[in-house]
Formats: sequence, structure tokens, C-alpha cells
Amino acid sequence: MGIRTGLDPAGLGHPRAPLPLELDQDEREKLDARIREAISSGYATRAQLIEIAVSGDRRPVSPEQARRLVDRLWLERVEEQASWKGETDPERLSRAFATLEAAGITARENFACCRTCGQAEIGAAGSPDARGYVYFHRQHTDRATAGHGLTLLYGGFDDSSGTTASVGREIVAALEQTGLSVEWNGDPRQTIAVVPLDWRKRLIG
Repeated sequence: MGIRTGLDPAGLGHPRAPLPLELDQDEREKLDARIREAISSGYATRAQLIEIAVSGDRRPVSPEQARRLVDRLWLERVEEQASWKGETDPERLSRAFATLEAAGITARENFACCRTCGQAEIGAAGSPDARGYVYFHRQHTDRATAGHGLTLLYGGFDDSSGTTASVGREIVAALEQTGLSVEWNGDPRQTIAVVPLDWRKRLIG
């Protein structure tokens, strides 16, 4: 399988020397870490990363400075992922979610900011005749990126424990068919954990 970078490195060329930033060393390191974390999650486009870089109370980074910063860190990730061979765990996860979606279970990655928002929004996120759902929100993504595995939230749209358990079993089966390891005791009140998980998600956008 070919490497997807989401960007032709040749199209970026070699970034010019960045313009001076109105940041002290600690602030610069925190900004770099924030952008690297967002890049590692794999869901942010370059445009979104630039917006992250310019956001904040002080807004000391101009759009041009942010673009150059993002280009530099993006190219570092492109070089890193060039060594990745074959299907990665996030790609296996996406394949399992596609299988579940086709089977009538609304499956969403990096969905909403938290559980409260996710539960409120998941019903309208898929087909109106979906039997159930599975998703992980952005806080779960952050934990997976940091190497702590991935928590999946799921349920049946009829709110019955029987449907929720059935959906859980389908989710586990789909994940295991792709080669991912899953921890779940069959209790519909318990979340499903994908562990261990090597979070190497290729860039998009």
C-alpha cells in the first residue's frame, strides 16, 4: 500500500527561515508541542493547524509565521511517515468503522469534543435507520496519540441493553477482523478499549 501524505512535499519546497516570533523560549516550545500533537493525531489539515498556531489570548503569531511553522513541522512528519510500511493501526480502525457503517451502525472517528457533546450529536450524524453507533471523541484521540490506547463509546438507538450489547459484539468482531486487539467483557455498561494501539495516522489535507 502506498504512503499517503496528504501533501506532495515537493509542493512545499524548503521552507524559508521563519520570521521572528514574539514569543519567549517557553512559549515557542509550547506552541511547537501543541502543533506536533495536532499533527500526530492525524485529523487536522494544514489550514486547521495554521489556525491553531495563530489562536490564543496574545495572538503573537501572524498567519504567515504560522504557515511557515506548520510547513516545517508538517514536512518533518512527512519524512517520518515515509518509513511506515503497510497498513497502520488507525487505518485498520477506519476499515473496521467502514464495515460497521455499511452494516447499519453509525461509526465516527474523532467525533465531537467530549462524551456529553458526542452523545447529544451522534443520533443525527448517520443514517436515520441506523441501529446503533460507535465513536470516539477528541479527548480519546489525544489519549490514543499519547500511547494510551483508544476508548470507544457505543450503544443502540433504542436505548435497550440488549441492543447495546449486540452492537458491542459487532464492533469487537469488526475490529478483530482487521487485526486490532480489543478489551471488552461483554457488559453493555462498559466501554470498549482498543489496546495496544500504535497510533501512526498518516496526514490528510
